[in-house]
Amino acid sequence: MTVDQIPVTGSTGPAARADRTTPAQRPRISMTARRHRAFYLFTSPWIIGFLLLTVVPMAYALWLSFTTYDGISPHWSYVGFGNYTELFSDPQTWNSLGRTGLFALTSVPLSIIAGLGLAVLVNRPVKARGLFRTLLYLPAVVPPVGVGLTFKALFDQNSGAANGVITLFGFDALGWLADPYARYVLLMSVLWAAGNVMIISLAGLQDVPRELHEAARIDGASAWRTFRSITVPLLSPVLLFQTVTGVIASVQTIMPLLLSPDGTTAGVTALPQSNYLYMMHVFSQYFALGRYGYASALLWVLFVLILIVTGLIFRFTSGVVFYNVDPEAKK
Repeated sequence: MTVDQIPVTGSTGPAARADRTTPAQRPRISMTARRHRAFYLFTSPWIIGFLLLTVVPMAYALWLSFTTYDGISPHWSYVGFGNYTELFSDPQTWNSLGRTGLFALTSVPLSIIAGLGLAVLVNRPVKARGLFRTLLYLPAVVPPVGVGLTFKALFDQNSGAANGVITLFGFDALGWLADPYARYVLLMSVLWAAGNVMIISLAGLQDVPRELHEAARIDGASAWRTFRSITVPLLSPVLLFQTVTGVIASVQTIMPLLLSPDGTTAGVTALPQSNYLYMMHVFSQYFALGRYGYASALLWVLFVLILIVTGLIFRFTSGVVFYNVDPEAKK
């Protein structure tokens, strides 16, 4: 091998120098582009989950609502708006929707009042208030299945503790899980989790400036007047949030099914009439009757109704909700 045949590594010829770029010649990524890339990188798990677990199931349910699919048989047919036409002419749908509206109008205000009252109590400078806050909040972290089974055991007609106390005073045992008392048990099971509302209201109470309370006290305002004229207006954004989320949760509750005598999805048809809410009607169409197309139409109507009700709540409360925002922050 001659000298001319020896391979040269790390050549510094004109061609090699032409392929190299200095750091100053490389394309720079602006700070805005880096922030956008970081934003989409960190939010991509949520975006993917939202698309796969929310958008795709909703689109699939929308397609099902135009069919007669029963979930098992491969034979189904496209019926267009037939399910929606039947839905609006079904008296059971309207009756269950009316009960759901009445339940929301009752449970949501009571939950907010109970949670706000508890928040006011545990916001006072008393000993062991941290312990009281924990004890009052604990029921809110119990799963709905556990709450349903507990209330079902407490109000059982034969072996429940509620009837045990009643019979001690010489009264007859009541059928708590049947009409007309089943609605009250359902309402109590919802109020049992008022600690969730309490903890949010407590955070709002601690954000109220003490200077305003002290000024009202100096002017001779009573505690009730201070609470009504200062605390409640400053808590209005929190109360609005609790109202919207409470309405959405109340119309989607499955607690009546957990309190049913059967306790299974097939036993939804044996529910007391007062607890046969809209979601129970959906469950009966899905699992008891196997009408996936009709049940999907029911769910899509419920989705539209929730949007309308939420929009109306924001519309009619826009003049009474006060946001504690610095005017300079809006510029």
